[in-house]
Amino acid sequence: MSRRVVRLDQVALFELLTVASLFLVAALGTVIAYQAYRGYRRNDARSMLYLAVGLALLTLVPFLLNVALTTLFAADQVVTIFAENVSRLLGLVAIMYSLYGRH
Repeated sequence: MSRRVVRLDQVALFELLTVASLFLVAALGTVIAYQAYRGYRRNDARSMLYLAVGLALLTLVPFLLNVALTTLFAADQVVTIFAENVSRLLGLVAIMYSLYGRH
């Protein structure tokens, strides 16, 4: 499979905004997940740990999977989307457990 190099001056504005928004979601999600983790460490509240893990799986991990699977492994788009969706699903399960689970 040949890889084509894309120059920034050849990329549509919409594509740049899409990548920028994905990066911002990952960055803000990481900050919020870190704050939840700090809450877990400070108060020893397991629900905060599950919240932190859930937020990371919901925001940061899909971004990292997208980058890794696309650039390092040249995975098909359907594989990348499936991996991202599994991460999001696990993140939502972790957040739901942090709210309703036994602690």
